[in-house]
Amino acid sequence: MREIALLAAHCDDIAIGAGGTLLSLAAAYPGLRVRALVLSGGGTARADEEGKALESFCPGADLELTVLELPDGRTPAHWAAVKAALGELRRGCEPDLVFAPQPGDAHQDHRLLAELVPTEFRDHMVLGYEILKWETDTPRPTLFCPLSPAIAARKVELLFAAYPSQHDRDWFDEEAFLGLARVRGVQCKSRYAEAFVIAKAAMTFGGV
Repeated sequence: MREIALLAAHCDDIAIGAGGTLLSLAAAYPGLRVRALVLSGGGTARADEEGKALESFCPGADLELTVLELPDGRTPAHWAAVKAALGELRRGCEPDLVFAPQPGDAHQDHRLLAELVPTEFRDHMVLGYEILKWETDTPRPTLFCPLSPAIAARKVELLFAAYPSQHDRDWFDEEAFLGLARVRGVQCKSRYAEAFVIAKAAMTFGGV
């Protein structure tokens, strides 16, 4: 594992959906290259939060983050800008894994990004992360990343430290984050886990 790409519509999506997995990857692969793109929040305090958050979730990584200024909740009206940003990121990296919203996400910003990612990252393993929220769009995941209790707790600790702007949200609490992680852990015989949706995967045997 040399390089990963992190894609999100909003600041905090990546950390909520894959924060534990990122902590695990950073520990397993020191010096991992991380190229991240977030569509909204540029030029605001949210972008500063995101930068500090990803540094915490990817300690020791070679991190590059771009936060655009597209309007929150209006991403489908900026299809061309999203497509162009993904294309620019793709030309500058060759990731072993791509993290993006899962394609069944009910939020229009997440869903558009999920639909466009495979048009640019056509030969890559794309892991669609889930974001627990008001909509009942929790997916049936196909890949699980088991998390130790220490990693699950560290994820929650970092979420609260990195995103003070979200503390007043009714869904932003320890019970919600650990509750979903516990459910996913049950589904893969682990204490905690994060889960992802894979639309397509290829396996090669024998060094072909």
